[in-house]
Amino acid sequence: MTNNVSDHRDKMVSGHRVPQVAVSGTAKRTSVREPARSPLSAVPCDRLPKNISLLGSTGSIGCNVLEVVRQYPDRFNVVGMAAGNNLRLLREQIEAFEPRLVSVADATLAGELIQSLPAGWSDRVMVGREGNEKVARLKEAELVVSAIVGAAGLTPTMAAINAGKDVALANKETLVMAGELVMDAVARQGVQMLPIDSEHNAIAQSLGAGRHQDIHRLILTASGGPFRDRSAAQLREVTPEQALAHPNWSMGRKISIDSATMMNKGLEVIEARWLFGVPVEQIEVLIHPQSIVHSMVEYIDGSVVSQMGIPDMRIPIIYALAYPERLPLGLPRLNLATAGDLSFYPPDPACFPALELAYKACKQGGTTPAALNAANEVAVEAFLDGRISFLDITGVVAKTIDGLEHRQVDSIDTVLAIDHLARKAAESVVEGLIAGVVQNC
Repeated sequence: MTNNVSDHRDKMVSGHRVPQVAVSGTAKRTSVREPARSPLSAVPCDRLPKNISLLGSTGSIGCNVLEVVRQYPDRFNVVGMAAGNNLRLLREQIEAFEPRLVSVADATLAGELIQSLPAGWSDRVMVGREGNEKVARLKEAELVVSAIVGAAGLTPTMAAINAGKDVALANKETLVMAGELVMDAVARQGVQMLPIDSEHNAIAQSLGAGRHQDIHRLILTASGGPFRDRSAAQLREVTPEQALAHPNWSMGRKISIDSATMMNKGLEVIEARWLFGVPVEQIEVLIHPQSIVHSMVEYIDGSVVSQMGIPDMRIPIIYALAYPERLPLGLPRLNLATAGDLSFYPPDPACFPALELAYKACKQGGTTPAALNAANEVAVEAFLDGRISFLDITGVVAKTIDGLEHRQVDSIDTVLAIDHLARKAAESVVEGLIAGVVQNC
């Protein structure tokens, strides 16, 4: 088995081993007649209900996953839940779905949760990173849904993969921070990485139309967020409340801000580079305000294949959970006759510099994408707390990654170390901005 990205991609897309010839650390494919399929194509569906561990159960994606499970209790069974600080909602979820193991952020929350639950839960409530990893490795789980927000999702996702679990991935940071290491582990363990992000799920479905070597480019669509029609000058006075008001999707706070800056799309570009084994130069972004075409694959003959649908995360979720079946959700149908015009245009780099910054980080590789992600998390939190302006977010990220040493990614520990360093550096940049504002006043 070779340890290169292309080898991993062939196995995941095609579901079979493709002979490889290593050339200067990369892989050169031999001629293959069998068509490439979606990354979901090799997922078995031979036992029901499917046991699921859900990482990030109280978040936006987690709640949508549970809505799907609630609709199909005979098909899916939640055996593990990892949550953060929302004990009220977690208690409701425990009562409704009766998982065998749960995890919360810290020991204080664990104590409060145990006291509020019936007897017998004292050894079933785990804590912190270790607790999340135990939920991910839970023996009974067949599929782990990775929906923890941010860098915290990396280690439990890796724990699931190394335990031989298939992963339904909604945590893009896992591949942004450690894409090569993660895909190495996917190939080594022979598991499947199933995309839940609507854009990557759309690409996965569109890949069924051709062979991997016939891909010309991937086109990720973006709603453009709440500020797609504003000029750079108009963005100076944006408030957190305005940035959180996404026009098409209902999402969590962090991802809503990332959508407004288009850093979210930049992270998705890096995710797609690793998930589909396509060079970043062949991944493009178009703003599509209607959020109906969720992404596209263009092949070398000029054919463009897309996946379309209403903007509802339950559609990619149930596709990933139920594959190869299609299960109805009772949602409104897409009516193209009444949908109106569908428009597409490139993002304005002057308004959305975060996207270009993410491309730059992806091309540089190594630890730079992990530093980008860490700095962005710090900057977004500072903006939501009212400490910096909207336009400062990308500036904090750029200054942080420019000031850090570039390293090769050789282990998860290296990734976590650069994550820690980047957070400290980004916080220093934020403090410098605040001090400068106070001094100018």
